[in-house]
Amino acid sequence: MVEIKRVTKETDITVRLDIDGKGEAKIDTGIGFFDHMLEALAKHARFDLEVVCKGDIHIDFHHSVEDVGIVLGEAFYKAAFPPKNKERFGDSVVVMDEAAVQCALDLSNRPYLVYEVPLEGKVGAFDCELFEEFFKAFVFNAHITCHIVKLRGKNRHHIAEASFKALAVALRRALRTDERAGIPSTKGVL
Repeated sequence: MVEIKRVTKETDITVRLDIDGKGEAKIDTGIGFFDHMLEALAKHARFDLEVVCKGDIHIDFHHSVEDVGIVLGEAFYKAAFPPKNKERFGDSVVVMDEAAVQCALDLSNRPYLVYEVPLEGKVGAFDCELFEEFFKAFVFNAHITCHIVKLRGKNRHHIAEASFKALAVALRRALRTDERAGIPSTKGVL
């Protein structure tokens, strides 16, 4: 279990993460839809995840969403690196009704995000532009290369949830144990 705490003038966040968990989550960010997405991420990655965020959501959700991504990414990096005896690469396509989202990633120690999930508007009170902010903060602080691409879909809730679940499944697959892998790099280091 890794624990990371981060306090700024805008947020006070504690994340506890076990990447070898059972998919159990206790999430309280004060943002209902975001809590739902983090619960889906934990469930389908098989991470045990606790997140408590007290943020300035009276202004908007941006600081809380981005900062949770930062802290969760830092916790993931601390828990997963170096990825010795791991598959390293993971991919998935997750469907939710009419929506399908693909995620491919590399535990590369080289942060990069390709995010091609055009979403405008809101899901409830949640601004869809914040999904990209979360994924960017997570990916860069987790030190992974990640591509998230919408294949199809119309319903914003379905597209967003498929995105979080696709990331979760790809992470689970990249962390799969392969005793033959050693450090899975021709350089011998990640």
